[in-house]
Amino acid sequence: MSPWSHPTTIPPGPMTRDLAPRPGVTLVEGGADVAVYAGHADAVELCLFDAGDKAGTSERRIPLLERAHGWWFAFVPGITAGQRYNFRAHGAWSPDQGLRHNPAKLLLDPYAKAIEGKVRWGAEVYGHVVDVRWHGDGELISDLDSRGHMPRGVVVDDRFDWEGDVAPNRSRSESVIYEAHVRNQTALHPGVPPELRGTYAGLAHPASVAHLTSLGVTAVELLPVHAFTHEPHLVRRGLTNHWGYNTLGFFAPHGAYAAAKDPQGAVDELKGMVKLLHGEGIEVILDVVYNHTAEQGRTGAMLSWRGLDQRAYYRLDERGRDTDVTGCGH
Repeated sequence: MSPWSHPTTIPPGPMTRDLAPRPGVTLVEGGADVAVYAGHADAVELCLFDAGDKAGTSERRIPLLERAHGWWFAFVPGITAGQRYNFRAHGAWSPDQGLRHNPAKLLLDPYAKAIEGKVRWGAEVYGHVVDVRWHGDGELISDLDSRGHMPRGVVVDDRFDWEGDVAPNRSRSESVIYEAHVRNQTALHPGVPPELRGTYAGLAHPASVAHLTSLGVTAVELLPVHAFTHEPHLVRRGLTNHWGYNTLGFFAPHGAYAAAKDPQGAVDELKGMVKLLHGEGIEVILDVVYNHTAEQGRTGAMLSWRGLDQRAYYRLDERGRDTDVTGCGH
């Protein structure tokens, strides 16, 4: 029997708050409020890591002892901007009931505002046992720890000087919407400095803005700019997902599109792009697809939502199987 099959339950602490704080990790005086939804879990741990620790050997686990309405939360002293983190969730493994808790798997915060690193595809990121081609029926729990194969959430400082920015709020009848891919839009633009081509900063560069305004564009609709990863069937073929419709985190910018090399810098660069485009009268529309994630179907990987509370985050039938109405897995 797997040592993870029956984890030790961490009892909730005293009910010090009636309602959970904001989802995710929010900096407050002296530390941070941490909250994550895992309504069917028996226990949830916050896992902290040192910057640069890809192997995960610096992991420190902190149980979230407050609980209300399915949310697990706590005030954690000493957390500051730049802290790397994930979660682990303990609970029942009962696939037929839609319950797939596996504390051997690190889980991304669904509300992370920055994500660092990539998914290192392998059997380790699956909650169930898979073969060398990462295929399995999804029934047998895996005891492989995924900490050396998972990206990290990163705590960010939300402060940003918007300089009074407001959206142009043009009427639809006056709108000229230009659909664009951040990487493609300026990758070959001779007027954009090479180091900014294909980035958020490049899209807001004066040469890029001049091109848009010369066309009469009033809004850019950007293909996904939130964090995404590559589908396993592409990875096995040596290919990558170019378009971004394979979400890893809905609230974190895709780091590869930033000229900045650090997670906080990527967040600020995206905000700066929006502010500069607004200053030129150009609205920004984000293309976001909610009908599937990078976890794909229930025989897919366990990266975030599935390990926290599959029954809450995904639409399932009475046997715990995905109700797939889009052909994307769930």
